Formats: sequence, structure tokens, C-alpha cells
Amino acid sequence: MNRMPALKSYEDWKHCITMLCGIPLTGPYIEQRPAALRDPANNTTQKFAGMWGDQHRLCVIGGFEQARQEKGGTTTASAPSGQAS
Repeated sequence: MNRMPALKSYEDWKHCITMLCGIPLTGPYIEQRPAALRDPANNTTQKFAGMWGDQHRLCVIGGFEQARQEKGGTTTASAPSGQAS
């Protein structure tokens, strides 16, 4: 697995996505990416989990859920306990 900064908070997650990865948190991205990360048949999800691990994948999904709440949307699931929520 590659080295990834520990995502201990939502702010860590947001910094990682927006600053380190350079991905803007647009409404469509916030809606679509967690759905893809939940799909075990999705090739990109399989690569992501293989590279970063399943716990990190769950943490990232939790970050997207909080970003959705921050933008006033609804959530489909909550972050794992103690993860980037």
C-alpha cells in the first residue's frame, strides 16, 4: 500500500481531497464519488481499495457524507465511528 496521511478528522480529509489531490468538491462529485466507492464491482473502487486499503476507503466515504451535509444535502450512510466525519 502507498503512504497516505492519516485521516483523523473531516478537515484532514478535506485537505487531502482538495489540496493534496487537487479535486474540487463540487455537488456532482460529492454525490457520485461515494456511490462509486461503495460499489465493489466498480473497477476504480477495486483499484482504490487495493492501493489504500478498505479502512481508508470507508474513511473517504465518511468524508464525502460530511461534505454532503455541509452543503445542505442528505446522506445515505454515516461515517464509520471515529473516522473522518
